[in-house]
Amino acid sequence: MVMEERTPARQRGLDYSVERAVLDEESLEEVAQRRTCEGKPALAQRLRGKLSCSAAKLKHCLFTCIPVLSWLPRYSFRECALGDFFSGISVGIMHLPQGMAYALLASVPPVFGLYSSFYPILVYFIFGTSRHISVGTFAVMSVMIGSVVERLAPDSDFSSLDNVTNETLIDVLQRDAARIKVAAAVTFLSGLFQVALGLVQFGFVVTYLSEPLVRGYTTAAAIHVIVSQLKYVFGINPNRYSGPLSMVYTVIEVCALLPETNVGTLVVSIVSLVVLLVVKKISTALSHKLPIPIPIELILVIVSTVITAQVQLDNKYGVQVVGEIPQGLQAPVFPDSSLFVSVVGDAFAIAVVGYAIAISLGKIFALKYGYQVDSNQELVALGLSNSVGGVFQCFAISCSMSRTLVQESSGGHTQVAGALSALVILVIILQLGKLFQQLPKAVLSAIVIINLQGMMRQFTDIRTLWRSNKVDMLVWVVTLVFTLLLNLDLGLAASIAFAMLTVIFRTQLPQYSLLGRIAGTELYRSVEEFAQAQEIPGVKIFRSSATLYFANAEMYEETLKKKVGINIAQLLRHKKKLAAKEKRREKQEERRAKKEAKKNEKKGGGATDCVESEETGQEETGQEETRREGTQRWSNPLNPHSIILDLSPVNFLDTVSVKKLKNIVSDYREVGVEVYLAGCQSCVVGEMERGGFFLKALSKACLFVSVHDAVLHCLRRAEHGPLDSPAALENTRL
Repeated sequence: MVMEERTPARQRGLDYSVERAVLDEESLEEVAQRRTCEGKPALAQRLRGKLSCSAAKLKHCLFTCIPVLSWLPRYSFRECALGDFFSGISVGIMHLPQGMAYALLASVPPVFGLYSSFYPILVYFIFGTSRHISVGTFAVMSVMIGSVVERLAPDSDFSSLDNVTNETLIDVLQRDAARIKVAAAVTFLSGLFQVALGLVQFGFVVTYLSEPLVRGYTTAAAIHVIVSQLKYVFGINPNRYSGPLSMVYTVIEVCALLPETNVGTLVVSIVSLVVLLVVKKISTALSHKLPIPIPIELILVIVSTVITAQVQLDNKYGVQVVGEIPQGLQAPVFPDSSLFVSVVGDAFAIAVVGYAIAISLGKIFALKYGYQVDSNQELVALGLSNSVGGVFQCFAISCSMSRTLVQESSGGHTQVAGALSALVILVIILQLGKLFQQLPKAVLSAIVIINLQGMMRQFTDIRTLWRSNKVDMLVWVVTLVFTLLLNLDLGLAASIAFAMLTVIFRTQLPQYSLLGRIAGTELYRSVEEFAQAQEIPGVKIFRSSATLYFANAEMYEETLKKKVGINIAQLLRHKKKLAAKEKRREKQEERRAKKEAKKNEKKGGGATDCVESEETGQEETGQEETRREGTQRWSNPLNPHSIILDLSPVNFLDTVSVKKLKNIVSDYREVGVEVYLAGCQSCVVGEMERGGFFLKALSKACLFVSVHDAVLHCLRRAEHGPLDSPAALENTRL
């Protein structure tokens, strides 16, 4: 069976034969009975149908907006409960170290990472449509929040000089309070953006973030994260920078401060990194034997906390620890609206990036397990999670690949696992939070850095894209460079702009080709690429690989002239010269006739008839010579009598391209070459109608359903002359 699929069709004896009339657009509309807009309901009627309310519509709307109502009543305890329970516990354990570590990235106290791992998860449980993704803190989102927080609430705003020791002191409590306000404001506003985009069905906005762009961006964000954690790894205190080139300045200052490295902190960091790396490698190697991955992060957090408390690493060796963790939940506080203007751009970038990461991962698992993820509802769910989280002083969340893989591999079937993980975090916040006050920040930094392994492996994309698509590779590299140099917000905007420019440039510089017919078929391919594609004598078939619009319309016309080899301007000048020459000859003949008439009047009318006959013969001879000279240009069989424009790749036309096509047809007709269009889609034909392409001298008879139909018409016309009905009585076997 496999061998037969690989056998060429001509060896399997598969062929077909179709006999039909050559069809132009007018004939096709008549035969196929093209529908008109008259049969469509009016706008008012359509709006009435959309806005009408019924019990069925209300139920559908309710279940669509609150998906938990549709799947939770049908929850199968026998099939899903046990797997969701173990999955929820496993993911909840991961939330503890990751939430606290990513809070450092967001430049807020670690406990707020735990809050961000609780409230948003419960909201997503109610409104989300993906069954497997684990929402919560994520490195990229945290570092984006951190860049905004440090820009609006830098250390310098809360520093003061100690007159006794001449040291600069920072009011940590006021600084943290201000940073929490900024983080909550940008999170709340990003959630509003996501909800608004979801309500207006704008889920397709993520399509403007191509996969190479997203992967290049997340790789650059991972590098930003690593650089931001160097101060915790080495135990130094560099200045905080924001804006373009901030990462470069940070790296330079970190290198300058390396002699001041805290040895105790560095030892803790190295040991933590080695332990995490080795155990994760072992866990991956034994993944087929282990029911769940080894919770090394939790183990490391517990062990390092106990050792620090017993040995007093913070007092003896100056190792920075998490510090006081307040017990209990925070009361809801509406974010400071005065900050919205300052963070609106950052909030929109965070909203788009967070959604892009979540929906891409959600669709992967939806495809794997055979269910649908509603893109617009996901926007609403993430938006509500962030908006509610902003009220409870959380920072922006998205989907984590590592937690999602654990949730799926440990038996999670639904978002009940996510809700259980939130309950685990709730217990930690209410009862166990104070036990982690002696946790070294260097351990949290090590957890962050090791969890970025997957993103750093994305550098292998460069080699893969170099082999498959160099333009995508360029988008990946440029996105990486822009994001590293311009920071996360400006880098994203510049990367999207560059990706859009690559699309524009590719449509501006498409591949133009002349087509030839492959013998024995009705197929037409580029004569440069296919050796068996032979041009039709007297017919030039021209095709562009891109659509036709204002940016490439001029180049389309210029390339057509070069490919066809007809200099229209030169021929028109020649035609004008011939017309002027003929006009002068006519005037000369007229003056000569008048002189002869006067002579004949004087001599008498005897020889008048003879003279008139002679003059008439001379005039006819002159006109014949003029016509012969004018048509001499087309006596060469290498010059085309017809041009066919294959518009099958064109999916839209604007007013500029419609005018350009009209000019092409009229210009070539001026020099005796007929231009026909082939393969036009119905939407393109409609745009040509609305653009005034079809006039008295230009009808739909110049549009053909295929290139082969147009070729047959051209050959028939060249052989028999113009036909009143180009589509009549012309048959072919395909």
